[in-house]
Amino acid sequence: MSNHLPNEARVITLRPHGARPAGAPPRQAPPAPAAKEPLWRDLVGDVLRRERLAQERTLKDVAEEARISMPYLSEVERGRKEASSEVLAAAAHALGLNLGDLLTRAQGELTRVTSRYAGAGRRGASTSSHDGMCLAA
Repeated sequence: MSNHLPNEARVITLRPHGARPAGAPPRQAPPAPAAKEPLWRDLVGDVLRRERLAQERTLKDVAEEARISMPYLSEVERGRKEASSEVLAAAAHALGLNLGDLLTRAQGELTRVTSRYAGAGRRGASTSSHDGMCLAA
């Protein structure tokens, strides 16, 4: 009979940690992850939150004026919800903006954020300030 407990696991080392089989090629460092472009919902949420905080208003105040629930507005601001254009327009109006203002600010943020890593990988990049996205409000 064995003298170890039935629910006790035994580990049998087959080769030392980090050892490679004979003739195996040396390990290479994993490639660096590519920079990810931000999601539209994150950008729009950031704009809404910044504007609300700049006006020193609470989530509750803006949600009530926009006639949307406070938890939902919070989720939109944090980029957790993909809000409809009606919800975005209501939130923007509650902050004294129109939908076009909100989208223009989000597009500007997208341009600013992506310009940090987009230059090297683009062929024939245009110098136009309107390159890349068209918004219709």
